[in-house]
Amino acid sequence: METKAASPVLPQERAVKKQKQRSVGRLFRKDWQLYSLLVLPVIYLLIFKYGPMIGNVIAFRRFVPGGSIFGEKWVGFHYFQMFIQDPNFWKVFTNTLILGALTLLFTFPIPIIFALLLNEVKNKKFKKFVQTASYMPHFLSIVIVAGMILQMTSASGSINALIRFFGGDGINFMQRAEWFRAIYVTSEVWQGMGWGAILYLAALTTIDESLYEAAKIDGANRWKQTLHVTIPGILPTIVTLLILNMGSFLAIGFEKILLLYNPVIYETSDVISTYLYRVGLQSSSFSYATAIGLFESIIGLILVFSVNAISRKVTERSLW
Repeated sequence: METKAASPVLPQERAVKKQKQRSVGRLFRKDWQLYSLLVLPVIYLLIFKYGPMIGNVIAFRRFVPGGSIFGEKWVGFHYFQMFIQDPNFWKVFTNTLILGALTLLFTFPIPIIFALLLNEVKNKKFKKFVQTASYMPHFLSIVIVAGMILQMTSASGSINALIRFFGGDGINFMQRAEWFRAIYVTSEVWQGMGWGAILYLAALTTIDESLYEAAKIDGANRWKQTLHVTIPGILPTIVTLLILNMGSFLAIGFEKILLLYNPVIYETSDVISTYLYRVGLQSSSFSYATAIGLFESIIGLILVFSVNAISRKVTERSLW
């Protein structure tokens, strides 16, 4: 049986390849100062993000404290089978899905709406004041925010004082599981609304003013201009941030929940990250916790690829 010889590289293709290599080298030599700024971030990512991924091997090996950091004995998918058969894990997983969906449902569109409304404000001083006031909660420590929430929702807190002022009965919010999700999502919206609007406000400044003038000539009012000019103008930013947010869909804020929750409200407040903290650090089940963490990361990766593919088909925009 005759085998076909490999087709030789044409001189023209070789020349194009060399030309590209020269252009990349020229670009690097020209802007080497800018590329040098990437050195520290790349080192940080390698040491603190990619390096620790080697430790995921203990999800398949039995880790013994004091032994090898890569585990003592190969156990395959034993720890994955453990959490799949564990009813407590699925309760925690369901809580994470619900809380993640509620957080995304409110914290993602509200900054967009806030940026659109703020863009319509003509008084520059008032606009700057609102921007500054809305950014400030983002810079508050999680400990301070959690303390404020616990103080406001306590039996003698300001919320209960307001309820009693209008003739109602006080509610011990942090002892009732049904209130936790509303409190958490509200605090996330309050803390992230102004900060999340920054990118959208920046994207709004890139929209060509002539598009608004053309829309006015066609008889479009402010609502139609927003619908047909403003939103399409910031759509690439919206799509990009949505895809990135899906990657952390299951990574609900660990610090805030850890500071707010208690065993009485585990029913709705216990999520994967807090469950991992208890079984991994407090119970020293490091291999079991690593298996759950790896499972969570894989789901996040699948969500990112899925949303990116859907976005590419529906809006013709994607990260890659």
